[in-house]
Amino acid sequence: MHFLAFVRDNARWLAGGFLLTFFSSFGQTFFIALSAGSIRDEFGLSHGEFGTIYMVATLASALTLSQFGRIVDHLSVSRVALIIIPCLALASVGMAYAGNLVVLVVVIFGLRLFGQGMMTHNAITAIGRWYVGQRGRALSVVTVGHQVGEAALPILYVSVVAYVGWRNTWLMAAGLLMLVGLPVIYGLMRVERTPHSSDSAEERAAARDWTRPEVVRDPLFWLVLTGLLAPAFIGTTIFFHQVYLVELRGWSVEAFAGSYASMALMTFCFALIGGFLIDRFTAIALLPTFLLPLAGACFILGMVEAQWGVFAFMALVGVSYGLSSTLFGAVWPEMYGTAHLGSIRAVVIALMVFTSAMGPGVTGFLIDFDISYPAQIVAMGVYCLAICLLMVMVGRKVTERNNSYATALPG
Repeated sequence: MHFLAFVRDNARWLAGGFLLTFFSSFGQTFFIALSAGSIRDEFGLSHGEFGTIYMVATLASALTLSQFGRIVDHLSVSRVALIIIPCLALASVGMAYAGNLVVLVVVIFGLRLFGQGMMTHNAITAIGRWYVGQRGRALSVVTVGHQVGEAALPILYVSVVAYVGWRNTWLMAAGLLMLVGLPVIYGLMRVERTPHSSDSAEERAAARDWTRPEVVRDPLFWLVLTGLLAPAFIGTTIFFHQVYLVELRGWSVEAFAGSYASMALMTFCFALIGGFLIDRFTAIALLPTFLLPLAGACFILGMVEAQWGVFAFMALVGVSYGLSSTLFGAVWPEMYGTAHLGSIRAVVIALMVFTSAMGPGVTGFLIDFDISYPAQIVAMGVYCLAICLLMVMVGRKVTERNNSYATALPG
């Protein structure tokens, strides 16, 4: 199916999913970190102390998500949106009025649970169920919402915060969620998509439908996660400490904020490319290669002090982000089927949130103990290369297992 025709025929569902991922930005690390300097100054926190607060709140949201995320298996996308968008807006209002550390922890918990967690979970689970043969293409369009948010919102934040302050900027975010996000997303997603008969024409031999307890006992599940969670850990860590990195390198804050656009552009392009590659070769086949650009990005950021390094870093991160954004939604239906996809993805998203929580806290304390931050970034690049080698073996094992299930099917 021609890509433009596919987008046209599926515009309402793709647009709804896109907006869910776009508005998840208000709970993503890159957006919260834009206020990190102001929060640390106002509450008198060190890098490690704020990282710990962020980690605790995020870990709590991950534990909650592993159970709360099951609702996507029982409620429609639009009904889940009616719950999580007002909650995300309420957390944004809470950030604007946070007056002590207890409130700050609760607010960050809400932003992470309902923003990064549930907004993304609701969108990607729906797309994984609604599409089969065109799953990669559909996911590539929907996940671009993350990149549009990463490209537009930092520049918008820097522009607005200078006039109204960081607290009022969070109030404006809440207003945007309630006045634009909620009515538009609900209107688009209130009609569920029914998979068409043509959708399955391109479907390959699928894994049997695994239950969540079976999945968490599967060693291959955990091995795949060592790769798929790497972008969340590395990206969250680096973006959380972006202000410190800019100060360390002597870069311009405006230039760093502007470099997000290059990451977003590359992520957009490679999300679409990744979607076509997944539909052509399967998500499993892409596992050994998608972290290679991220490894290069870490080596550049850790070793290059000139400001051009951040633009090269962002571009390479965008390549891995684009590929991983589609992989993250497509690999689980290929491995475990769709019958229990919501419950399985709730665990995955919870682990992603958990992983993203660990990075800022651990790295913040290492910074406090004078461990070189650039050296930490280089170590992340080495990890990516090691995982690429591991994914070669993992991909082979998953493919062999799926083929054995397909052979065993009657007829």
